[in-house]
Amino acid sequence: MPDFYYALFAFYEPALTLLGFIGALHDPETTHNTQAPWPVDSPPPTPLPRASLVTIVQLAHVCALMGLINFFVLTAARKHLASQVALQEKIVRALLIPLLIGDVVHLYVTLWALGDERWDVARWTPMLWTTIIIGLTLMIPRIMWHLGVWRYMDSRDS
Repeated sequence: MPDFYYALFAFYEPALTLLGFIGALHDPETTHNTQAPWPVDSPPPTPLPRASLVTIVQLAHVCALMGLINFFVLTAARKHLASQVALQEKIVRALLIPLLIGDVVHLYVTLWALGDERWDVARWTPMLWTTIIIGLTLMIPRIMWHLGVWRYMDSRDS
């Protein structure tokens, strides 16, 4: 696995997910309330309902877990399959396909959930912008990996 993809998916992505988890644990109310714009006549609930708190920390935990899975699977594939590049490619592909599907679905459901306000980008919160932009910084390189950009592809290069 080339250094670019390894650094991105085994370090950058896990760091983002772990920082998000820590942020959600530290301040779940802000994490909840900044996910999307609130209607002017309907401010966020105070205090945060227990169900919302549980949902926020559970989702943040799942994200952190995905980051850790990336780190351990990619590190193992890179270390133990370095001499078997075709097999390494298959293992990495098995990890990156569901993650790419997740990237696309995450972007879609985020925009869908915004309803009629999805294209009112002037009202988007900084957290929403961060979600979209960071999601693209992971989705685009995953697409590049699948297209064989900057990496060995057994079907093309063997």
